[in-house]
Amino acid sequence: MDFKIVHDLPGRVRLRIPKGTLTKKNSAVIETLLGVQQDVISVKVSFRTDSILLKFHERSRKKILTAVSLLTEDLCSDSELYEEDGQYDKTPWAGVAFMCAGAAFRMALPFPLRHIFALYRSARFVKKGIDSVFKAHKLNVSVLDASAIVCAMLRGDFKAAGIVMTLISVGDLLENWTHKKSKEDLIQSLALNIDKVWIRTEKGDIEVPAAELRPGDIVVVRAGSVIPADGTVAEGEAVVNQSSMTGEPLGVHRKPGLSVFAGTIVEEGMIAVKVTAIGDSTRINRIISTVEESETRKASVQGRAERLADAIVPFNFALALLVYIFTRSALRASAALMVDYSCAIKLSTPLAILSAMREGIKHGVLIKGGRYIEALASAETIVFDKTGTLTAAEPKVVKTIAMDGFDENEMLKLAACLEEHFPHSLAKAVVRRAEEKGLRHAEEHAEVEYIVAHGIASKLRGERVIIGSSHFVFEDEGIVMTDDDRRIIEDETSHYSLLFLAVGQRLAGIICISDPPREEAAGVISQLRGEGFRRIVMLTGDSRKAAGNTAELLGITDVFSEMLPTDKSEYIGRLAAEGRTVIMVGDGINDSPALSAAAAGVSMRSGADIAREVADIVLLNNDLASLGEARRICAGTMRKIHNAHAFIIGINTALLLAGLFGMAAPALSALLHNLMTVGASIYSMTPVLPGAGGNGGAKAV
Repeated sequence: MDFKIVHDLPGRVRLRIPKGTLTKKNSAVIETLLGVQQDVISVKVSFRTDSILLKFHERSRKKILTAVSLLTEDLCSDSELYEEDGQYDKTPWAGVAFMCAGAAFRMALPFPLRHIFALYRSARFVKKGIDSVFKAHKLNVSVLDASAIVCAMLRGDFKAAGIVMTLISVGDLLENWTHKKSKEDLIQSLALNIDKVWIRTEKGDIEVPAAELRPGDIVVVRAGSVIPADGTVAEGEAVVNQSSMTGEPLGVHRKPGLSVFAGTIVEEGMIAVKVTAIGDSTRINRIISTVEESETRKASVQGRAERLADAIVPFNFALALLVYIFTRSALRASAALMVDYSCAIKLSTPLAILSAMREGIKHGVLIKGGRYIEALASAETIVFDKTGTLTAAEPKVVKTIAMDGFDENEMLKLAACLEEHFPHSLAKAVVRRAEEKGLRHAEEHAEVEYIVAHGIASKLRGERVIIGSSHFVFEDEGIVMTDDDRRIIEDETSHYSLLFLAVGQRLAGIICISDPPREEAAGVISQLRGEGFRRIVMLTGDSRKAAGNTAELLGITDVFSEMLPTDKSEYIGRLAAEGRTVIMVGDGINDSPALSAAAAGVSMRSGADIAREVADIVLLNNDLASLGEARRICAGTMRKIHNAHAFIIGINTALLLAGLFGMAAPALSALLHNLMTVGASIYSMTPVLPGAGGNGGAKAV
């Protein structure tokens, strides 16, 4: 099997397999074949993203990668392996019934055969326990299970040992299925399921397998069909439902020259799309990859839960030993080994986090990992960028002022020529204003240079041309501001965001931009205060007047203006040093340092590419109201996790005491323990927000 290494760490590697090689069936077989290799710790195969994630002991790296390369199509298409691994894919209850039937059959066998079967079955559990002690050097639930089974057989109670093994197998089946189903449901809500596409050729439109689609192809998409790849509309017009990507409930009009994304649906019309990205390169698959990688970004509560779970196991052994010393009852000592806290605690927390990520996507929020759920739930300080975040997504140029003898239209043409190279909302406003006035411009300047959070610099006919903030133009570049310039700025530009254009050493003009707050911004700020944010801050590179006006309209009292990217990140660093958990919300290139510095960075989908990449949470529908929903989802998820832990500890402790006082046999303790684990897992998967498929899963258990 061919593969490419796309992520490489000691003992952990992610492989990318050629598109179309993996299917739902052979993925299960490959997991099985690689999972039995010596020194392999875990294998996860995803046919949706064509990837294999391997964790292994580093000493066997070369041997394991060789094993992957030796996998053949015939080997991976073994129908018996399909049946064995895939029979419980849709529901686990067939597997549970099969195991229970097997247990009943074994109990009907004569005693010698029953004992032989029990010894044979116990070998797997005992080996797992021995490997945990001598290879992983851990006392965990596998050691507890092996000890309980061995104790029962040493007492001659093969019936109890058989029941315990059956219950452990049933519990493992339900736990594995529940975890796998939760994650698959999350990915399925995003994944493309397209087998065939129509491609336009010189001979006409032909139908080909989706796997054969390549960048540059022209794919024809008709009403009711899913767009199979990212691209640009080449022909036709259509109304496209982009809710899977952006959260927008209404269809958007798409015509030649505009972009479309894989996974969106043509509601009306027909378009021919020139493919620009396929497979892993599409935005939808990058989101899926983020989901698949999310478990590496564990919340600290998940890490604490796992450490707590493992730390409890030695106490189970100590308690069992003490019970045996004082009671001389092997039965009661076995009861202490039958009840463990670890498996339920370890399972319920990641399930709650996966459920929150899935619920977030349904509400237009992509959360990239558990640690960011915890950060957003506990944060008491939130910091907003102003332009494009708190203010309208499309600021407008409302006034242009030519200076020092320059022509107003020529000044605006030059400004648009420089700004069109960059995606910031202020740059788009300048370009849009030039288009509205019918000003066409030829690129006569040299290559432009973007100076983050300052402005743009280039050369025109031998002179340096710059456009940007007052700090950049007057302080960094040393352009002289005359008394007349200062008077004009004070009299005519109050309440606006300003861009200054200079040619050579002369101020050529001022561009006044109105940047009104988003319609939902004031309500969101008020709502976030009600959600527990005690401090709300606005940081901006804008002038003091423009920043103050926006802050006053939104009811924000902590305002810092004329800030550079380093100033923003340093400010967040100072808050973090004070012990505050800080959330940063921004959308521009200049916000990326601050987004990285925060406990969790939040970006709009429409923000700059680097801002979306750096951000830990992305608002897919460009609506700040989603931030409030994200906060409630995260806070509810953390309550759910703590409730589940309290439930697990309480019930298990009760079962433990019942076993110690002879009120519950080991087999009954094992049964009740496994039922409790399944119950805690189901609770962890319930939605938090009403209307998301439940009635608020964050109530007490």
